[in-house]
Amino acid sequence: MKYLLLILCLTPLLSLAQESKPPPAALTGAQVNAANNPLARNNSIGFQNYYAPSLYGAPGCSFNSFMIRPVVVTPHMIFRATIPVNTLPPTATGNDAVSGLSDINMFVAFLLTKPTSSIDFGIGPQLSFPTASRPELGTEKWQAGLAAVIVKLGETYLLGSLLTWQMSYAGTTTRSETSQLDFQPFYVFQIGKGFTLKGTAIWNFDLVNGTYTIPFGLGIGKVILINHTVISIGLEPQYTVFHYGVGEPEFQLFAGLSIQFPQRK
Repeated sequence: MKYLLLILCLTPLLSLAQESKPPPAALTGAQVNAANNPLARNNSIGFQNYYAPSLYGAPGCSFNSFMIRPVVVTPHMIFRATIPVNTLPPTATGNDAVSGLSDINMFVAFLLTKPTSSIDFGIGPQLSFPTASRPELGTEKWQAGLAAVIVKLGETYLLGSLLTWQMSYAGTTTRSETSQLDFQPFYVFQIGKGFTLKGTAIWNFDLVNGTYTIPFGLGIGKVILINHTVISIGLEPQYTVFHYGVGEPEFQLFAGLSIQFPQRK
């Protein structure tokens, strides 16, 4: 939860920074779309936090995941890494609540469409590394799979989905094998002055244990332009509409901050 509060506290600071400078150039719809497009041709760094105050089958327990997501872009590829710091409740660990680094993962998307196209598509490998600081926080498995992203860009909206799948191929033999499928439909509608209505909830499917979580989200975002750097902030409540398994979130609050750096001319 402390990471969530940190992100939310940055919001007024960004506004003050914007007001202290000369009036910026007008923010365009294309820039708003780029700020929310996972296939945008801009290097960026994102900070995201998921806080679940209640879990199915685990009264009084909560879960928190804070993620750092650097993105590096080349003319034909996008590299995105996810560095998660998780806090697990006592029921998941058997002892006290545990916090620390979890497994780092990344995907490489080969861009198969032109930057000027109204449809973006990328596909490539997904990798996950057993970097968890404690056994409870990770799988202790090396994992590999595929990632595919498709985005439809309109003048004032963005629709798309991200599909990732990975399975274990090496690691600690005493730990269970893994096969995880995640599907993220996302939709962003511009409502003026850089504000958006958006949903980005991720559907999780554990193909080994048969558990799943299907949430629905709708929140508000704001895109700010400061010295040609595009900053996106958002807050989104997400409600679980279908689930199977103990420890899945009943409700979670997502907060995010993303900074896209302008391309060098």
